[in-house]
Amino acid sequence: MLAGGGASIAHGAADGPDGGGHAAHGTGSAGGSTDGMASADGKVGEDGKAGEDGKAGEVGMVGGASRSGGFWMRADGVFSPPGSFVPSDALTYDTALVPAAARIEVTQYADRTTTRVGTRLKGLLPNRAYGMHVHTSLCAADPASAGPHYQHRASATADPVNEVWLDFRTDRNGAGEAEARHDWGFRDGGARSVIIHDEQGGAGKRIACFTVPLSS
Repeated sequence: MLAGGGASIAHGAADGPDGGGHAAHGTGSAGGSTDGMASADGKVGEDGKAGEDGKAGEVGMVGGASRSGGFWMRADGVFSPPGSFVPSDALTYDTALVPAAARIEVTQYADRTTTRVGTRLKGLLPNRAYGMHVHTSLCAADPASAGPHYQHRASATADPVNEVWLDFRTDRNGAGEAEARHDWGFRDGGARSVIIHDEQGGAGKRIACFTVPLSS
């Protein structure tokens, strides 16, 4: 169910990727630490080379069932420009705003009543606001390939209630985080990436993309 993009899956019994709950929807002030990321040491493999899947230090994807009857997923990526020697599921289209080797983590927790999607990032510009949304298609060299925002009710309102907005502001170290919570789940195969925009709100230039299939 969670396979894709060279990811590996590990099953476990936990109520979420960190075993605990998260806050309701809001833009993160990035005051909290992002050192809890699965690969937060910033290294590219043990020996400075690409990982076993050929990707630049990416942990891939893990997930499993929760004790409450839902499931959780976590995916990690390292940004690189399209066409880089070492391929990545995380693409930067503007290295001035999302530098190569910046890192991203996306988490999802879902049960019968709630879906939470969170993100944590490192290595971005300090003290800067970024927009971020879940999109419908996979990342590719053309930023438009990721399709439009995922909408719970298609062609309805473009807002944080009907879409998944993860706008955030980085701290002085270039780290940021955000989480969105909804009482609806994704359609199967309908949410396949997250896009980082150069400004917050409903639009903005697409400056980076991370392929991360989100499950219903």
